[in-house]
Amino acid sequence: MRVLRLLPGLITPLLFAAAALAGLPTVTHEGREYIELARAAAVLKTRLEATPESPQALLRPSGHVVTVTRNWSRILVDDTPMLLDAPARVREGVWLVPETFVAQVLSRVQSVTASSTSTAQAPRAAATATPVRLDELRFRSYPSFTRIVLETSAPLTARVESSAGKEARIRLVSLSADTRTEDIGDGFIEQARLERTGSDAILRVVFEGIGGEVKTSALADPHRLVLDFLRPLDTAPSPDRRDAIGPLRVIVLDAGHGGHDTGAVGPAGLQEKDLVLDVTRRVARLVEDKLNVKVVLSRDGDHFVPLRDRTSFANKERADLFVSIHANAHREAAADGVETYFLSSEATDSTARQVAAAENGVIQLEQPAGRGTGQVDIVKAILWDLAQSEFQVESSRLAEVVHDSMTQTLRISNRGVKQAGFYVLGGAAMPAILLEIGFVTNPREERKLKDTKYRDEIARAIASGLAEYKRNWDQRARAAAETPAVTRSR
Repeated sequence: MRVLRLLPGLITPLLFAAAALAGLPTVTHEGREYIELARAAAVLKTRLEATPESPQALLRPSGHVVTVTRNWSRILVDDTPMLLDAPARVREGVWLVPETFVAQVLSRVQSVTASSTSTAQAPRAAATATPVRLDELRFRSYPSFTRIVLETSAPLTARVESSAGKEARIRLVSLSADTRTEDIGDGFIEQARLERTGSDAILRVVFEGIGGEVKTSALADPHRLVLDFLRPLDTAPSPDRRDAIGPLRVIVLDAGHGGHDTGAVGPAGLQEKDLVLDVTRRVARLVEDKLNVKVVLSRDGDHFVPLRDRTSFANKERADLFVSIHANAHREAAADGVETYFLSSEATDSTARQVAAAENGVIQLEQPAGRGTGQVDIVKAILWDLAQSEFQVESSRLAEVVHDSMTQTLRISNRGVKQAGFYVLGGAAMPAILLEIGFVTNPREERKLKDTKYRDEIARAIASGLAEYKRNWDQRARAAAETPAVTRSR
């Protein structure tokens, strides 16, 4: 159960809304529980601004603006994107949203209000500011920007004092941290240096050439300051896919596990690493033959590839899609079927969380000797990396298309499309999904998964889903090419 930390002035409206939400009737649509958006609006003390024909619906709770788009999982709360558990739908003229919609909107509205209250009280608080502890500093490079994240013990205030020329200077108010230097060397940023200055800290970011724009954002649970350094347009490796969609040319297929990491092992000895490598190779042959795209494998043999390196490899290949292929395992031998995942910091359910935890456990095999016995905090490792959030809607679309193809072709139990914090998907600068093609721990499924004809069927089902997705992608690419550039700009 999620526990909301409430500001005193918000306790009454939020508790009232929570109580009202508990009494809302739900309807089952496409196997999921929904509520009527009009009823949700009433709980939020506002009205629904939409018709059955309109592409979007608006709500205005407490001075905020919530935008819901038909058939999309993403909503906007004051222009900040949030991902719902399922797409908004219109059925028989009635707008429907997932039953968690109100709780998610309340959480965001509370966060914004809390931030506003904090800002209003800033002058008084400045005199008694307490030090903020730095728990971790990390970075990752993407095609169009480099991200630096500072995870801290409390919210951190940052002021960009300069960002021109060869160096950016960011003041981190009341941050308590030791001096340190991180060598990045990604062709854009040379180093990040953290220095103490009085009660504050200064982050100096040294560019290899000309610096670019700096964007800052703050996240909670845990507290993180996210600094995105955007490459100047003339130095970026390629156009930013967020602003334009081009032909689908490259797909990276990722066979899970490998080498000393066997993955799941069935009762008759079938190893996940061997199964998924064979299926991945079959998919690659079909896709290259039929779709006229380049397919690159993250591994084409029985060797170990660290999770982080898999999406880094896809980024370097300038891939348009990343598809990671795995086989499932469960303590109950009767568990069966296929399921498909896309990345999210919030798991769809406890089962999704458990599957992600099992796959993420591979990172324990990556730790070099001498690093100590402490366990890697997988959740923290995943939560910070939000670049994939830009592709969540597209990833969910890809997941739905490929999953539908698999369940319809294979006539196998449908465990659904879910979202969870898969480390292997973190950092992918493109739509990314993870497929669980069956349970090697189920004796009946293990026998099928050993059969070469069945493996061919799985490969054809995945390739067919990718073909359908590519047709949709190409249609949108043609439409984007025919639209004047001024209408596509942000």
